[in-house]
Amino acid sequence: MVSTRGGTQAVDRAARLLTEVVHAPGSVTFTELAAATGLAKSTTSRLLLALERNGLVRRDDAGRFRPGLTEVAQPFLDRLGRDTGETVNLGVGRDGMVEQIAQVDSVYVIGATNWLGRAVPLHCTAIGKVLLAYGAATLPPGRLERRAEQTITSRAALEAELAAARQRGYAVIDGELEPGLVAVAAPVYRDGGAVVAALSVSGPGTRLTPPRIAEVAAACIAQASALSTVLGHRPEHTSHGDGAPRLAQAAQAPRAAQAPRAAQAPRAAQAPRAAQARAQAQKEGAA
Repeated sequence: MVSTRGGTQAVDRAARLLTEVVHAPGSVTFTELAAATGLAKSTTSRLLLALERNGLVRRDDAGRFRPGLTEVAQPFLDRLGRDTGETVNLGVGRDGMVEQIAQVDSVYVIGATNWLGRAVPLHCTAIGKVLLAYGAATLPPGRLERRAEQTITSRAALEAELAAARQRGYAVIDGELEPGLVAVAAPVYRDGGAVVAALSVSGPGTRLTPPRIAEVAAACIAQASALSTVLGHRPEHTSHGDGAPRLAQAAQAPRAAQAPRAAQAPRAAQAPRAAQARAQAQKEGAA
């Protein structure tokens, strides 16, 4: 939610540690992380253990820290990029902003943007809306910055938008960060049901038209759900909102839609054989 939640300071600190690990040129030591973030060693140790336990960072043989989430998530980003052809990002919250920690580039020239390392506002990005909606980030105090004509600058209107995102299981922006930029994002959960990141697809509105947004959102939800499962999430353990059950249903919808056809196929295939059997029985009876 937009309002302050308990534990958000710990989330911000953990996100700061995670992004330090992600953006380090190589593996990084515990001492280097404590110095870079300014956190007490006891706090650094506790948060790193939590990040490691949830697969967001890992230690190499020398005990140095490397990214965990980005490596685990990369196959899902790659698959989503192949399915949509658009720019795919994985983002987390940091210091009241969205930090993109992994990206798959669009196959198109128009609309292709490198978002890695760019801090963008929470309230006018699809990833940011997801993080806010599921309590994985907190909106800074003060007025909401207007980045484009369509930017939502009313906190009441933003609250309604976040409620809609939780209801449908994904967030959308249309010209709210940049004119003509459309994006959808879905939550990534860890075990216990907390949202730790968001997976997004973005591109120009000329390609991400309203009819295609639904299709792209379904693909985004499916990959976010699959990644969440790898991170140990089970939908029944979700603690924020009702997006996860819908997310799981959306991911299963294509299979469910195919089920009636699959069930009918054997009967259709058996029909000619049944007719042949009756004809043969009639022939034998006549003989």
